[in-house]
Amino acid sequence: MREVALLVLGAGPAGLAAATEARSQGLDVLLLDENAAPGGQVHRGVGEFYRPSADAPGAAQAREGLALIEAARASGAEMRGGATFWAIEDDLTVSWSEGGTAHQARAGRVILCPGAVERALPIPGWTLPGVMGVGAAQILLKTAGLVPEGRTWMAGQGPLLWLYAAQLLAKGGTLAGIIDMSPAGAWRQAIRHLPMALMKPGPLLQGLSWMRRVRADVPVIRARDVEALGDGKLRGLRFDGREEAADLLLLHDGVVPNTQVTRALQGCAHVWDAAQASFRPVLDEWGNASLPGVMVAGDGGGIGGARAAALSGRIAAIEAARALGRLTAEQRDAAAGRPMLRRRSEMAPRAFLDALFPPLGMDRVADGTVVCRCEEVTAGRVRAAVSLGAQGPNQLKAFLRAGMGPCQGRVCGPVVHALVASSRGIAAGDLMPLRTRFPVKPITVAELATLK
Repeated sequence: MREVALLVLGAGPAGLAAATEARSQGLDVLLLDENAAPGGQVHRGVGEFYRPSADAPGAAQAREGLALIEAARASGAEMRGGATFWAIEDDLTVSWSEGGTAHQARAGRVILCPGAVERALPIPGWTLPGVMGVGAAQILLKTAGLVPEGRTWMAGQGPLLWLYAAQLLAKGGTLAGIIDMSPAGAWRQAIRHLPMALMKPGPLLQGLSWMRRVRADVPVIRARDVEALGDGKLRGLRFDGREEAADLLLLHDGVVPNTQVTRALQGCAHVWDAAQASFRPVLDEWGNASLPGVMVAGDGGGIGGARAAALSGRIAAIEAARALGRLTAEQRDAAAGRPMLRRRSEMAPRAFLDALFPPLGMDRVADGTVVCRCEEVTAGRVRAAVSLGAQGPNQLKAFLRAGMGPCQGRVCGPVVHALVASSRGIAAGDLMPLRTRFPVKPITVAELATLK
């Protein structure tokens, strides 16, 4: 089995920056990502198909992403695309598959950079063909230049919704309308965080510019409840007592840390983040998790955005260099001082944004609405199971198989968790998170047989 000083999982902003920094500290680095090209979601397609014009929405972010990708490629780190990770053992042996063949490497240190996942927005009819997430639509735009045709609507809330809408319009696409589902009074909670957010006003001004561009061309309608209509495919929408024809509906309710791997690590502590209504791993300022040798960087440790993620990747790599004997504690502190200050600055608007776009509650989800798509479990069945004694998401698996389908809870996990808490009338943080197990991705017996 091969040995490597540092293994980085995920080639988004955090992973790219971690690999580059670690190489500059003299570490042997292996960087794995299941996508064919580096960049993660936020920098997907950058430098390849996705080349926005200088003044296009998201262009500055794309330039930063290209710089990260080029630096990582020039660093000497071994970068393996198409590598599907599926397990970590206690001795930091990491297992993954490429092209039907399984591989393993034992690392002196592991930095997990899994990024974020889009929070599901369950509405009646959201499983119909013609309904999809904004994140998926953005992938199509970045990797193939595809823009929707026909009567396209968006519904939900959050910065990504407005960014994608602006990107779509800049590409020549059209929108029939946007249904803004953000709570009308959220600004009252957010306003107290505005002074801190104004210490880093750039992201706020950028977001306002997206909204101005979009509102100039697209009707924006406030509504609390939305229903997708159709028989076999999307035909229309219903909201606020009115119906509109629709060919495509894009939904979004923010993003949450991807904790699928960290929750599978036995003994890896997690904490409930009330602002983001999600669990995240317990980390120190360097990114060290509660398990020896395991670190987390980027949005997988708490949502902060691409720049903060890249800085946290650098900081984690510097700490890894110390742990592996390349730096003294004093040298580490000196090297990480500036990145830590910059990360603190990048995080300044976070509390304001979290308060302005709080996750939409489960009280609005009707009993007949599917919440677990893989196993076709409705909100009503979840509520009924709770009344019969299901105490949390893990017990609910035994009752209904929710979270046991192909997605393994990636899509339904946060929704089911919130729904159980709402049904029991307790705080969501008082429930144990959905347990995951290795392998975290499907693997065939044939692949296992290739392991030496």
